[in-house]
Amino acid sequence: MTAVRRTQWAAGSIVALALLFAGAATVAAARDDTADGKQSGAAPAVVRSPTADSADAGFARDMAVHHQQAVEMSFLVRDRTQNEEVRRFAYDIANTQANQRGMLLGWLDLWELPKVVPGQEPMAWMTAHGGHDMAGMDDMAGMDDMAGMDDTTAGPGGGFTAHDGALMPGMATRTELDRLRKADGKQAEILYLQLMTDHHKGGVAMARGCAQLCTVDVERRLAQGMVDAQQSELDAMAQMLATRGAGPR
Repeated sequence: MTAVRRTQWAAGSIVALALLFAGAATVAAARDDTADGKQSGAAPAVVRSPTADSADAGFARDMAVHHQQAVEMSFLVRDRTQNEEVRRFAYDIANTQANQRGMLLGWLDLWELPKVVPGQEPMAWMTAHGGHDMAGMDDMAGMDDMAGMDDTTAGPGGGFTAHDGALMPGMATRTELDRLRKADGKQAEILYLQLMTDHHKGGVAMARGCAQLCTVDVERRLAQGMVDAQQSELDAMAQMLATRGAGPR
């Protein structure tokens, strides 16, 4: 087995284990967080799980999809550059978001809700549960330079329209992913950092929506943690782009 294959196998094993342990741990956490009567000897309370059309379920489904692409892009750039700074950064994102994705999917299993709802538009939960201020995508619409938010992808109400595999704001298109697969060295680093910057901006806006609209405490805490961590990573990516003579798109 070559060194590259050993590295790929090890990285894949770590992500798989993260998903396994995250799923087990989050089921217990969510079960505790949605029940009353936690004191020893207290009568167990009836646990009411979120419904399929709730903000909690919608965020879990959409962010799991969003995170999966971040993991994919991070593994792509790992194989397209030898720069250790970018490789470490990409690995951290892949590991963190694979872990969080396992938690989100674990909650859907716990709540006995589908991971895919045919015919339901991505991010419908943001406007269906009182998030009217977010209906205009204040956080996302402010990203004027963000790929995918130009006139060709704007919906009737000025919102986002899925296109070329980009299902939600910030997601890379199939065309952009193909460019990343073909890029090398500094070119790959810059493209990855630009795509991930867009990706994080869209993710932060979604996570803020859950922090406001979700009803399960542990999920709201996770969403706020995503906001804080990804804002910090946005700053780090801006610095890495600047050192390469580039900037966000």
